Amino acid sequence: MMYRETGQEKYLRHAINVAKFIINHPRLPEDKIPYWDFDAPNIPNELRDASAGALMASAFIELSLYTEGDFSKQCLSVAETQLKTLSSPEYLAEPGTNCNFILKHSVGNNPGKAEVDVPLTYADYYYVEALVRYKRDILKEKLN
Repeated sequence: MMYRETGQEKYLRHAINVAKFIINHPRLPEDKIPYWDFDAPNIPNELRDASAGALMASAFIELSLYTEGDFSKQCLSVAETQLKTLSSPEYLAEPGTNCNFILKHSVGNNPGKAEVDVPLTYADYYYVEALVRYKRDILKEKLN
């Protein structure tokens, strides 16, 4: 977002570095939905964070538009995997359940025991944002 709003290359470089760190992290699960903390002590038996996965998917889609070549394709591939995973029954709530939130299994503050394995407003926000970006910017479909 900072690069989009300012056009300053330093923000794009920083976004690329952060994305590379996440995408290449050895503890990023195969389905690309991160644990609540990459350094959590009991991986792989730690909670996953749908809110972080949704935010990442949205950011990776946008970043794929500002980059080229293999890295752009990698960002988009990770985002697609994240969206597929978040759209699976494991994370996507049935209509009328989950207090009417879209996504299940987000983590706000695990050490503080607040918002642990619950739906979160911002998880839904970034999930919908990622879906809109994918449809509009990648599939080039008009939004109604």
